[in-house]
Amino acid sequence: MSGTSRYLWLLDPGHGIDTPGKRSPVWDDGRQLHEWEFNRAICRRILGLCKAAGVAVADIVHDEADIPLSERVGRAHAIADASDTPAVYLSIHANAGGGTGWEVWTSRGETDSDKIATVFARQAQAYYPDMRVRTDYSDGDPDKEAGFYVLRRTRMPALLIEMAFMDTLEPDCRALLSETDRDGFAAMTMNAILEIESEGI
Repeated sequence: MSGTSRYLWLLDPGHGIDTPGKRSPVWDDGRQLHEWEFNRAICRRILGLCKAAGVAVADIVHDEADIPLSERVGRAHAIADASDTPAVYLSIHANAGGGTGWEVWTSRGETDSDKIATVFARQAQAYYPDMRVRTDYSDGDPDKEAGFYVLRRTRMPALLIEMAFMDTLEPDCRALLSETDRDGFAAMTMNAILEIESEGI
């Protein structure tokens, strides 16, 4: 970790190899996306990009098995408490439900998470201008809000990012399965991290 970072970025690849469901259909070419694998692949890329840029980062899940949400949050708090650098929690996912596009979630109400999410949404649209960024501007900013456990129980700003829909083949799951697009998802996330590192919350 670098002492020059404004923030310590805590990466949480959601779900595990044993989580029921959380996978795409088997497509006509025989391929299938498993969310646990995708989430970890993206976090590994972000971890590497952060380390190369000297950005403080930690991966809170080193297991393929699912980790209880309370343990994920506990690990995040333990790492943050041992650091003098303010932490930001990023939970990485692939979406489902028949839609298309990228979205970011924060806890309910106005928090610093909203400001961070706005940067991520802007960077996602800039990196992939043809991709739909799914937003909710009812409260004046693009993030969606929910009471997800890892968002409401963490003591630091926290985002849950849904990269694309694994049950929509074109263009979403095709991108989720692509090594090139995985590099892109990580790069656009890193662009947001670097902007926040440069400008602050």
